Amino acid sequence: MARKQSDYLAALLADESAEIDTDAPPAPPTSERTRGTTLLNRETALARVTSGEVRQVTQLLLDPVRVRIWPGNARSYQHLTEEGCRELIDSIIAEGGQKVPAVVRRVNGDPTHDFEVIAGTRRHWSISWLRAHSYPEMQFVAQVANLDDEAAFRLADLENRARKDVSDLERARNYAEALKAHYGNHLTRMADRLKVSKGWLSKMVKVAQIPDAVITAFASPSDVQLKPAYALAQALNDKVAAKAIQGAARDLAREQAARRDRGAPPYPAGDVLRRLLEASNDPTDAAPPFTWTTPSGRPGLSIQSSNRQGVTIRLHAGSGAGNDELVNALRQALVHLEAEGRGLQR
Repeated sequence: MARKQSDYLAALLADESAEIDTDAPPAPPTSERTRGTTLLNRETALARVTSGEVRQVTQLLLDPVRVRIWPGNARSYQHLTEEGCRELIDSIIAEGGQKVPAVVRRVNGDPTHDFEVIAGTRRHWSISWLRAHSYPEMQFVAQVANLDDEAAFRLADLENRARKDVSDLERARNYAEALKAHYGNHLTRMADRLKVSKGWLSKMVKVAQIPDAVITAFASPSDVQLKPAYALAQALNDKVAAKAIQGAARDLAREQAARRDRGAPPYPAGDVLRRLLEASNDPTDAAPPFTWTTPSGRPGLSIQSSNRQGVTIRLHAGSGAGNDELVNALRQALVHLEAEGRGLQR
């Protein structure tokens, strides 16, 4: 994390205008007068901490294994990767350790963990990765804070707003959970606490309702951006359209997997969204898209439509597929239609 953001987080945690670390030893005195002044200053500092005028900041060196991730954070820990954290990992190595502390709080009743991370999930992941890859001496540097769940949520949210690698979908689902857990489903109260627009927050909560079965149509959850995803979330309000969208999403998920297997690039998010919305626009006559492609990536057979009058199959010219391959493709198409409840025997 950049120093600017470090100062930003420190300001969030500071209740007063000054903080003193009373655990730090005084600088070596240069004279008796200086020594007396140093001792006086230290006594004054201790008195200010005791009175509550200044809050003492404690930083700990922790084994990341003993620190869990607070589930109220929007960032998906399991989706963090070496590639995504490479810049941070290199920075920690170059500086000889983690310089900017994470924010943690103590946990009770968990025999395997002593703390949980409120802000600093990437730092925790990076230190854990380094300890497993030739840097076993690396320690997780953390600042202990006394926060309730609502305050912890707001702190984590403020940190994540400065991060481009936290997707709209992650934040939307995080907001939806927080709305129930911390704000009693009162959208206005939550918007006031977060200092955000109620309309914007309402859209985020709506996007959070898009089911995982539809999200799998996209190459990555990070492809799901607020503005286009809100239109999809609205389309899912219609039960008939929702069924068609979910059928199209299943096909897209299979096609995306097939493209990954053969090393082809995934469908762009815009194309995925277009196909999903097209399915919702004509849910009665439009069949869920199905396309069989050859090993070279060319379309060979596709379902054009499926309704009570019959099924229209297209055989694509120039695919290079043989008759046996096309017969097998037709079988796959029929199995697909049966699985969708749109078979010829309905």
